[in-house]
Amino acid sequence: MLSIIIPAYNEETYLPKLLDCIKKQTYRDYEVIVADANSKDKTIAIAKKYGCKIVRSGSLPGIGRNNGAKAAKGGILLFLDADVLLDDDFLQNSVEEFEKRKLYCASVKIVPQGNKIIDKIFLGFFNSLVIATQRFYPHAIGACIICRKKLHDKIKGFDEKIAVAEDMDYVKRCSKYGKFRILKNAKIFFSMRRYEHHGHLNVAIKIVLGEIHRMFAGELKKDVFNYQVRYRK
Repeated sequence: MLSIIIPAYNEETYLPKLLDCIKKQTYRDYEVIVADANSKDKTIAIAKKYGCKIVRSGSLPGIGRNNGAKAAKGGILLFLDADVLLDDDFLQNSVEEFEKRKLYCASVKIVPQGNKIIDKIFLGFFNSLVIATQRFYPHAIGACIICRKKLHDKIKGFDEKIAVAEDMDYVKRCSKYGKFRILKNAKIFFSMRRYEHHGHLNVAIKIVLGEIHRMFAGELKKDVFNYQVRYRK
C-alpha cells in the first residue's frame, strides 16, 4: 500500500483540487492522510468528506509529515503539499518506477500550474539542478517526496528542530542509507502562489542564502531569512 501524507493549514481552496486528482488515479492501492495544523477554515471538513484519515500536527510541515507517517499503513510514503496537482497516472508511474529502480527515496520534476514564461524558466532551472546533483548532493522539495517507510523510521523522519529546508535535510539523510533519484516518468504541477506573492527574485535569493548556510554553517534551526511561508493563513 501507498500512504499519501498531506500536511495542511487553511487549505480549503486547494486541498479539494488535489484530492480530486487523487480520486482519478489509475493506481488504487493507497490511503490518504491529512495532517492538519489546527486549520481555522474548512480543511478538516473537506478531508473528512473525501474519506481521508486525519491527524493533528504542529506548526511546521515537517511535524505534520512525521505525524502522518506514524499513522501510515503503507510500506511506501508519498509526501505531497496540499496545493499541488497530479496527472491521472502519476501514482502508477511513480510507484512502478520507484520499485523497478529499487529506490529508497525519490522526488519528481516540477512544472508550474500555468503558462507564465518566468515560472517555466524558474522551475526548469531547479529541475536541471536537482537532476545534475542527485547522485552526490540530493535536493528535493517537500511538495513531493517518496520514501520507504522503513527508511523514514530508520532516520527518525523529518528533523522537527529545523525551521527551513527540512525537506532537503531529509533526503540528504535518506541518501546515506539507500539510493535517491529524481523519477524520470512522473511530475507534479506546482503552485507558484508563494513566488507570485514574494517575488521570484526575492525567493531565489533566500534559497541561495539558505543553501550557503546549510553548506557552511549547518541546517537552519531558525528562519533567519524569513523563508518559512509554506503554511499560510
